[in-house]
Amino acid sequence: MSTPALAAPANLKFHPLRDSATMLRRNLKRMLRYPSMTVQLVGMPIIFLLLFVYVFGGTMGAGLGGVGGGRADYVNYLAPGIILMTVTATVQGTTISVCMDMTEGIIARFRTMHIARVSVLTGHVIGSVIQAMISLALVIGVALLVGFRPEAGVGAWFATAGFLVVVSFALVWLAVALGQVSKTVESASNVLMPLMLLPFIGSGFVPTDSMPAGLRWFAEYQPFTPIIETLRGLLMDKPLGNNAWIALGWCALIALGGYLWSKRLFNREYAG
Repeated sequence: MSTPALAAPANLKFHPLRDSATMLRRNLKRMLRYPSMTVQLVGMPIIFLLLFVYVFGGTMGAGLGGVGGGRADYVNYLAPGIILMTVTATVQGTTISVCMDMTEGIIARFRTMHIARVSVLTGHVIGSVIQAMISLALVIGVALLVGFRPEAGVGAWFATAGFLVVVSFALVWLAVALGQVSKTVESASNVLMPLMLLPFIGSGFVPTDSMPAGLRWFAEYQPFTPIIETLRGLLMDKPLGNNAWIALGWCALIALGGYLWSKRLFNREYAG
């Protein structure tokens, strides 16, 4: 039997910004309390980075036909895909955190408190974006250590940071929705696995023109390819073409869909 929501006194007002800041603090404290979660989330992208650079980098880099050839060219090509993979790995932690809140009874406790409903989800979203930025800093640092040499100027680095915030924000809202539909923490930890695989079936690891026709079509039109190409263009000081607008369009669609889905699920659960 679900716990009924308590009616707030008529003379009290909700403070969404203050309540969201409180929920953000809660999520940041959870992140600090369990630093191993952040380490685990960035571990997979770093392992893939080291694996592909040091095991496959020489051969795959030679196939790119760059000036330097070999590993040096390949790490510059690979880094944008690994950066995007870091975002998808981080938002996997968001799905787990949201699922824990939905299954461990804390939402029933929030129903009895005088807080704005939106603040619960906002705290998760902003906290996860901050965690994604920390994870990205760690992974980019490792990429620089293994030979990544971006050619971006100061302005392009700021544009890259802003673009990564947009991408993280969009994927976090999708992760929040998936966390609410997951019945167990175990299922929540696996539900985002397809997102982890999309950079492989895109331009993250090899150029799409090296793929068979059917796979190439999917790789060129799936959302992660224009995102990776935008990151590659910004970091390596190359023309963006239409990739930036296509990537921003995908981000807007994912963010809007994730937000509306999350809001519907949460309001149903909150009122349940």
